[in-house]
Amino acid sequence: MKTMIKRRHAAPASSAPAIALRDVRKVHGEGDGAVVALDGISVALPRGSFTAIMGPSGSGKSTFLHIAAGLDRPTSGAVALGDTELAGLSERRLTILRRERVGFIFQAFNLMPSLTVTQNIGLPLRLDGRRPRRAEVREVAARVGLDQRLGHRPSQLSGGQQQRVAIARALITRPEVVFADEPTGALDTKTGRGVLALLREVVDADGHTVVMVTHDPQAAAHADRVILLADGRIAGTLEAPDADEVAEQLAHLGD
Repeated sequence: MKTMIKRRHAAPASSAPAIALRDVRKVHGEGDGAVVALDGISVALPRGSFTAIMGPSGSGKSTFLHIAAGLDRPTSGAVALGDTELAGLSERRLTILRRERVGFIFQAFNLMPSLTVTQNIGLPLRLDGRRPRRAEVREVAARVGLDQRLGHRPSQLSGGQQQRVAIARALITRPEVVFADEPTGALDTKTGRGVLALLREVVDADGHTVVMVTHDPQAAAHADRVILLADGRIAGTLEAPDADEVAEQLAHLGD
């Protein structure tokens, strides 16, 4: 029997969804060698929600994430971050938008090995020409349980701690949306559960929007909603599913 968890979200500042894709199509290559990565995707992700994107290899998961985050442009269709349509933005404006309004968490952590925890967390602000305030870095480090490790370098931390630094780095700019690409893929099961619980808390307590690509049904069960992709199309959605439901649906998609 599934346990129902009461989840609260911060009230949105705008009625627009956090992310909206409208009839998005992405084609790689041309002619006979063309590959359709996304084929007419339309979806709206509410503010203050946790969405998992799943599907077999080659289903379009990574392409979905890259286009939704403004890292890649669709061949056709429209993408919006809140009230901002991405199609009309120059590469420079897109870069600024990602820096100021989007956070990223990767499977490989992508920390700078020569920098301390403090410096890694504050890096997005420095790239934006701002000097991180010690208090805000300490606050977000405490949020992920690392305020006693601020002087350490990545090599002095466990994998789970390094991913928590990456989460703090993603949160330091107070982004509208956090995109996580297989955030537990390099972690053991117990450590991965801790990272997922933290992402869940970031949504529930802070009202952030999280979009996570994962292949793991246990990870997806932390989300409010699972979007299933197959052959570049939405093959189904699951609302507040448990891991068994997710695994069963994936099996039908050939994963």
